[in-house]
Amino acid sequence: MKTRLFCLLICIYMLFPVRADEIGRFTVQLEAMHKDIPVAISLDQFSYNTDKGSIALFEVTGAGETFVPSQVEAGYNARVWFIPSPSEQLSRTFVLKYQGDETKVPPVALTIEKDEKDLMIKHDESPVLKYRYAETYPPEGVDPLFKRSGFVHPLWSPGGEVLTRIQPLDHYHHYGIWAPWTMTRVEGRKVDFWNLASGEGTVIFSKFLSEVSGTVYAGFQALQEHIDFGAKGFDQTAINEVLDIRVWNTGGNVWIIDYTSTMTTPLDDGILLEAYRYGGGIGFRAIEKWTKDNSTVLTSEGKTRLDADGSRARWCLVEGETDAAQGRSGILFLSHPANRMHPEPMRVWPIDANGGRGDLFFEFTPIRYEDWELKPFIKYALRYRMVVFDGEMEPEMAERYWYSFATQPKIEIN
Repeated sequence: MKTRLFCLLICIYMLFPVRADEIGRFTVQLEAMHKDIPVAISLDQFSYNTDKGSIALFEVTGAGETFVPSQVEAGYNARVWFIPSPSEQLSRTFVLKYQGDETKVPPVALTIEKDEKDLMIKHDESPVLKYRYAETYPPEGVDPLFKRSGFVHPLWSPGGEVLTRIQPLDHYHHYGIWAPWTMTRVEGRKVDFWNLASGEGTVIFSKFLSEVSGTVYAGFQALQEHIDFGAKGFDQTAINEVLDIRVWNTGGNVWIIDYTSTMTTPLDDGILLEAYRYGGGIGFRAIEKWTKDNSTVLTSEGKTRLDADGSRARWCLVEGETDAAQGRSGILFLSHPANRMHPEPMRVWPIDANGGRGDLFFEFTPIRYEDWELKPFIKYALRYRMVVFDGEMEPEMAERYWYSFATQPKIEIN
């Protein structure tokens, strides 16, 4: 009897072999609208142990198993991130394994470099962006109140064109890509964190909370403090902001950059962000070269520089003439559906801005039409994505990128 049972177990094992290196399988159901979409699978759904080694991902096809670059994000809910390769096949099956010696892991594609002023993210040898964490003063002879830290500049296109500008003569308080609040109320007092010359407030870099390089993404989290100068006694922090910037590896033809701002206020009475045409969200001051004569704006609702200001949109596409081989470069700004006031109101400088030059400024402004009260120790998040490119982008492609930001594919565990 025991012999027959043993033989039966051997047969079952041969029919259904246990793969000691396999963690689990899953199927991703993509949609035709998805484009360069980062996908995450939670490791909590599998039985795995980090003591057994690193994790590798493979796609299961008719020809076998193909290695897929992936990256583990540790934390409360550990996840594996990857970007499915382009394919007409929308239903894709993947297998997670413990990484063996035979697995050919590609070199890290996205890296972080730091000096005494900047944190820079690079794709291979190409710079993507710098985050200035050192205090930056305005030009000599300009009021030092215009100094600040905690902003993105330069932002490069994939072809190496700088697209951002800081401290322009007309607005010394403009800093590349940044997002201070303008009309706020703290303990009944007006505090302006945007117009630095008012001397009411500023935003400063405090410290880095995390930094990561990898094959699929690189990024960092930085704590930025919104400082109120008008408090009794010492200056006080009115808002603690965690800025989370992540650059995804889509092969180098475009940069896909996630920009997430999570805010809390430590003030007992909170802080009121008053409705105004400027403030918060994500702001962008374009290079001096971009004027009404060689730059364009197009929103998801079909608005242009003539009528985009004050309107709402899911995405806003800004382009302008550069020295790139294609003759133009641009940024597609995407607003996440979870954001306050989505589709979000915008501030877009009119075509006759700055004495008729038509310089380009864009901002998603979630408080343009309604006040926003931040209550103490509650987290408030705003999520944005930038797609940076050379050449021109058609509205249909912009729509695909927004859809890929706004939705996630369905995942089934096999």
